[in-house]
This record gives sequence, structure tokens and C-alpha cells, in this order.
Amino acid sequence: MKNQENIFSQPLADRVRPGRLDDFMGQKNAVGPGSFLRSAIETDVVPSLILWGPPGTGKTTLARIVANETKAKFVQLSATLAGKKDLKAVVVEAEGLVRSGTRTIVFIDEIHRWNKAQQDALLPSVEDGTVILIGATTENPSFQVNAALLSRCRVIVLDRLEAEDIEEILSRALKDKKTGLGNVSVKKGKGVLRFLANLSNGDARFALNVLETAVTQNTNLTKELLKKVLQKSHLLYDKNGEEHYNIISALHKSMRGGDADAAVYWVVRMLEGGEDPLYIARRLVRFASEDIGLANNTAVLLANAVFEVCHKLGMPECGVHLAHCAIYLAKSPKSVSAYDAYELARKDVLQYGNLPIPLHIRNAPTKLMKDLGYGRGYKYTPKEESAGQEYLPGQLKGRKYVK
Repeated sequence: MKNQENIFSQPLADRVRPGRLDDFMGQKNAVGPGSFLRSAIETDVVPSLILWGPPGTGKTTLARIVANETKAKFVQLSATLAGKKDLKAVVVEAEGLVRSGTRTIVFIDEIHRWNKAQQDALLPSVEDGTVILIGATTENPSFQVNAALLSRCRVIVLDRLEAEDIEEILSRALKDKKTGLGNVSVKKGKGVLRFLANLSNGDARFALNVLETAVTQNTNLTKELLKKVLQKSHLLYDKNGEEHYNIISALHKSMRGGDADAAVYWVVRMLEGGEDPLYIARRLVRFASEDIGLANNTAVLLANAVFEVCHKLGMPECGVHLAHCAIYLAKSPKSVSAYDAYELARKDVLQYGNLPIPLHIRNAPTKLMKDLGYGRGYKYTPKEESAGQEYLPGQLKGRKYVK
């Protein structure tokens, strides 16, 4: 098949989609025996759904299966291309089908890309049952889907697929003579499908696309061929989305818990996913005072030095410096005294406002200020005892912020 044009016009990932629930791989929690969705399909009482999960986990496939199993008309819209006008046309057609006893499933891919007005336009037809909505999103629906629409839908969470599931999907695609690559004489090396599955980060579509590209280049499927197609491993990392905050949280908590190995792993995950090294460096500087603080004052010096190194060198050179710093911070003793002191003092500042500064610790550069009592009675501590001298405003006398 090398240098031969593929006889199929559709991508492999689209051609080999399973049409039955029993052939759907993975997602046992979502569609396994006894699950809500499987029971809803089997009893033919499927509500409107929001399918939330990473790319390539089967959201579109599952929506099509629901339509097949319930014998409903399936209409797919892309939120990046379709608008209210397209939706209205679908609803009008669905209203006619309702009278003949046929239900309509409207599948909206990337529903999080629709604005509030567009999402609101769905409410009446979802509310009265004219259509069954199945929305797919890679973003947290709590933040990206209107509360009114979300309350009318059941959220089904799809996890990234396990490597074993993707390996089975790839194996099926190679054997499938009707829609897959079963008519192509593919020779595969030992462990090559698991190798691809591991590099796919739970994304079946990505794995199938790589497989198809590799086979069109050479029917002798090897790890070296896959590396050539891949160039570098595919990493799920959205610098502006939830994954960004999840991973930086994982790094912070790993260092706080003293796990240097996990800290290095999360640093590398971010860097290989394209994160700005200065962002990571800023978080390390913050951690050095927030979680280590007085237990090791050298930590903030190292973190700040690494920030400067990242600014001067950039990637890939500064990666090892970030790993160095993360290891040091993870292994360092911890103290939150400085963090707690700041928060306690901040609470008083916000509660009491601009309290007057005690006269004896005010600066007195002019005669008038001295006559008004500025600086009067101040004890110069390097040369005299300061017992009893107050430094806080009167209302806060005796306050203890540092423990």
C-alpha cells in the first residue's frame, strides 16, 4: 500500500466507528452493565445528555449509538459552524417527525463554543421534548454550559481510554475487511500496537489517524515508522483550559507532599505540552514562600534564580533548571507561617481600614510634626531597651500574626 492512494474517502477513525453499544470500547462507568445510560437506552427512555470528556474518548460515537439503539433520527451540528438559524430548521423538521412518532436526536459537537443566546435557543425544544439534545464538550460543563440548559440534561463523564482499549480498537481496525484495513497485508512488529496506544494519551481518534498514516507509507508496521509519523508524543494540554489548572495544581500538591518524582513529572508534562517556562517558574517562586517560607529561607532565593535563568535561556535549556528547583522545593521542609501571617494581617486591614499610625513611630522631618508629637517617646532599639513599645495601631494591640 506504500505510495498508493487510499481507496476510502473517509478517515479510518470515522469508518470504523461501532454502531452498537456492545461494540463500544471502554467507558465502563458510563455505559457498562447497570449504568444509568445503558439502562436508559435499553428501556428506550433516553433524556437529553451532555457528554463531557477529552478528545477521542467516544463522544460522537456514543451519540450515534444512542440514535441507532433507540431508532431516533440523528442530526449532527457543529457549534463552530452552525447557529440559531440551523437549529431552528432542525427543530421545525423534528416537530413534524414527532407527530409521526419519530424522535430526533440533535448532536451538537463542541457545544461549549455556543454563546448564551445560542444555548438558550435550545431550551424550549429540549423542555417540551421536541428534540433530545446530546451535547459534546471537552470543557467542564459547569463553566461552559448555561445553568438553565445544564439543569435539563444529564451529564455523562467519559474518561480517557485505557491503553488496552485503544490497542483493541487498533487491532479491530486492522482486521476489519469491510470498513477497516483488513484487506491490506499489514505486518506489525511485536508490541507495536501497545506502543502506539501508550503514546495516544487515551485518544482513539489520534491513534487511528496515526495508524492509517503509517500504513499508507509502509505496510510493515514498526515502532520506528510510528516514531517517524508521530515526530513527538501527542500530549493533551490546553494552556487556557481546565487541564492547565489541573496540572499546575498537581505540581503544587506534589511538592507540598514532598514527592520529588511526581513534581518532576508534572513539570515535564507542562513543558512538553508547550507551557511557558516562565509561568512554571513564577509558580515555584510563589510556592517557595507560601509552603516553605521560614522553614528554609534559601528556597525563595533558588526559585528566583531559576526564574531569571528561564528568562535568559528559555526552552529547552531551562527545563533542567525547573526540574532542579522543583526537586529542591519538594524535598525542603515546609512552613506556612509567612502565608498565614499575611492572610491574618490582610483580614484586619480589610476589616479596620486605614487605622491611625501610632505617633511615636511616625517620621518627624519638620518642626511642626515634632510639635504635634510625631516620633515622641520612640525608643531606638539598637541602643536602648524597647520593652513595652507598641508598633501596631491601638485597635490591634497584642495581635499575633506570626506563629
